[in-house]
Amino acid sequence: MKTISSAVEHFIHRKPFLQTALAQGIINLTSLSRQIKPEIELEMGKTVRDGAIIMALKRLSENLEFRATHRIVKVLKGIGEITVRSSLSDYTFLASETILPLQAKLLEEVNREKSVFYTSSRGVNEINIVISNSMDAKVDALFQGERRTQKAENLSSVTVKLPSENVSVPGIYYFIFQRLAWEGITLYEVISTTNEFTILVSEDQVDKAFTTIKSLKDL
Repeated sequence: MKTISSAVEHFIHRKPFLQTALAQGIINLTSLSRQIKPEIELEMGKTVRDGAIIMALKRLSENLEFRATHRIVKVLKGIGEITVRSSLSDYTFLASETILPLQAKLLEEVNREKSVFYTSSRGVNEINIVISNSMDAKVDALFQGERRTQKAENLSSVTVKLPSENVSVPGIYYFIFQRLAWEGITLYEVISTTNEFTILVSEDQVDKAFTTIKSLKDL
């Protein structure tokens, strides 16, 4: 049988930002109960008292806070080295049969320039290259016959080392990216390995991105 608590939980779980705000205790439960009451009554098919919704919200917020504190926050406190790189360019090309040999040639050039940053990822239809802008002329020359769909310049990267437990705790990336979104930080690219991820942002937002991620260690 559907209960008020389950109806409230179902509603909150469909609102990720609201769910996190509840876990942090920064929402007035009385005001929130009045706002969501029509939807809860519609789902229940009957009139519901404000007090019942408030109690359901209170129990849910305590549960969310417990989970956040004892799982996600524990992992975030273990964030390791945070590395910032600047003066990067972000290329996107359509995938083709000829582009992989060109990437191999580019890697030969990169290996000769030890200070150059380079990373690449391949999707179903696109290939992405992030590289130090000192290599732009070489990239443009090598890939001139390929179909480039975009190029973004004057970017910076923030690379974060995560503890190995990150793979067994759901919600780590959501929590990090949600904080970045709250700060109005636009992500050009997200590149990840098992215990490390890199975000690409505009150079005028890199300081804010670094500070936001670093602050997660102090939760």
